[in-house]
Amino acid sequence: MDLEEVRRQTTTPLGAPAYPAARYRFTGREYLNILYRTDAEAMRRVVPEPLTVGDPLVKFEVMRMPDVTGLGSFTESGQVLQVQYEGESADYLHAMYVDSLASITSGREISAYPKKSGTPSLYVDSDTLVGTLDYGTLRVATATMGYKHAPMSDEDAIAEIGRPTFGLKMLPGYDRRPRILELVRSQITDITIRGAWRGPARLQLFEHVLAPLADLPVREIVSASHILTDLTLGRASLVFDYLQD
Repeated sequence: MDLEEVRRQTTTPLGAPAYPAARYRFTGREYLNILYRTDAEAMRRVVPEPLTVGDPLVKFEVMRMPDVTGLGSFTESGQVLQVQYEGESADYLHAMYVDSLASITSGREISAYPKKSGTPSLYVDSDTLVGTLDYGTLRVATATMGYKHAPMSDEDAIAEIGRPTFGLKMLPGYDRRPRILELVRSQITDITIRGAWRGPARLQLFEHVLAPLADLPVREIVSASHILTDLTLGRASLVFDYLQD
């Protein structure tokens, strides 16, 4: 393989890349989002400057993605923290747990998604929407929401999942010191809402050393939403270089 052909490759292994070079379109993406208030000091400990914390709000989310261009079908769960950057209210991707290698590798390499392996699930149990997250064989989160109790407007649903999003991209060099250490911003703007609802919800987080969701404890449930949508992810752009700025 000559030099130019190597430069055209998306990722390793050569000849069998971990993910395709494509703009990923999500069809029938389903969200369970539970917004809760946590301890402000606990949240400040994990939010990197120059992002700042105001009201310590955390979104626990479970996303079922049955049809994704190039990536297939998978489920994802994690915590998203509400922050501010230069006067703008935004979300910070704190942790994401996924049951797809292609999604993990593409998210970490292309963007700044803090993805690692986990086993999330999203399903309807009688009259309840249930989202769970297991790490290995252990349960680390259980979320329940009343199924389609009240309609949510398309405008509110778009505003919720289309908030500006920040992530931290970290790539070490061969000496184990950072080679890339950047804060990046992205935003989903290509969104079609298929349906959206609100309802009562509860969230339990369980202690785990390698999936420490419970380090941001639930103090108050603020709201919950169930959203069905088609969307295309926005591209990430650099806003702060920790090695230069």
